[in-house]
Amino acid sequence: MKIAVSGKGGVGKTSIAGSLARLFAKDGFKVLAIDNDSAMNLSYTLGIDPKIKETLVPISEMKNLVNERVSVPGAPSGVYNITPEVSDIPDKYKVEGPDGLQLLVLGSIEEPATGCLCPQNALIRTLLYNLFVKRDEVVVVDFEAGLEHLGRGTAKGIDVMLVITEPSQKSLDLCKKIIDLSKKLGIVNIYLIANKVNSNDQLRIVNNRIRDWDVPLFHSIPFDSSIGEADLSGSSPLDYCPNSKAVESIKDLYSKLKRLKKELFDL
Repeated sequence: MKIAVSGKGGVGKTSIAGSLARLFAKDGFKVLAIDNDSAMNLSYTLGIDPKIKETLVPISEMKNLVNERVSVPGAPSGVYNITPEVSDIPDKYKVEGPDGLQLLVLGSIEEPATGCLCPQNALIRTLLYNLFVKRDEVVVVDFEAGLEHLGRGTAKGIDVMLVITEPSQKSLDLCKKIIDLSKKLGIVNIYLIANKVNSNDQLRIVNNRIRDWDVPLFHSIPFDSSIGEADLSGSSPLDYCPNSKAVESIKDLYSKLKRLKKELFDL
C-alpha cells in the first residue's frame, strides 16, 4: 500500500504521516517512510535516534550522486537523463527507525527558478515513481506543500492520497487544489482529514465548505497541545504522549486505513 500525505505547511501532515508509518510498523508490516518535505522533520515524528538524525543528508543535496545519475557523457550543459537509474538508491541510503521501519530522506528542490526539469527534480521524480510502483512494502510519503512537482508517471502508483486540512479557509483552499490535481493525475482514492479541530462547530463549517467536493471528510483529529509538546521536545507523539486524544484519533485513522488496505488488496 502506497500512501501519500499532503497539505498546507503547518497543518500537521508530518505528525500524521510519521505516526501512521510507526503504527504500520508496530503491526508487523514492512514500512518505508519517505520525507519529501523541505522542512525534513519526519525523522522526529518517527522517533529516529538523534545520532542517526545528525548523519542524514537528503538525496536532493547529494550533488555527486545527482550528477552521476543524470549526466549524459559528452552532452552540452543543460542536457541530462530524465529517467536515471535509481533502483539501488532506497536500500543504499535508507536508515533504520523504531519498530523496524526504514526512513529515506529525499528532500525537495529549493533553488530558485530551477523549474521542473532540473537534475535534482529528475532524480527525485524517478525515485518517487520507483518507490510507488516497484517497492513491495507499505510506503508512506510526507510530501512538501502542494503537489505541483508531481507528474502523471510519479502519481501512477499512489494507492491512497491523504489530504490534511486544518479548520481554516486558507488550508481548505489549498486542499481543494490538491484534490483537483490528484484527480487529474488519475489518483482514485483521495481522502480529506481534518486536523487540529477544536469543536463540532468547526467540523460543521468544514463539512459545509466541502459539500460539493465529491471527497467527503474521512476522519477528524482533535486539537491536542501534547502534540506540540512532543514536537518541542523533538520526540515522536507515539513515544511522548501515546494515550493523548490526538494520538488515539490517529490510531482510529490507522484502523480505517487497514480496513481500506484489506478492501483494496486482500480480496
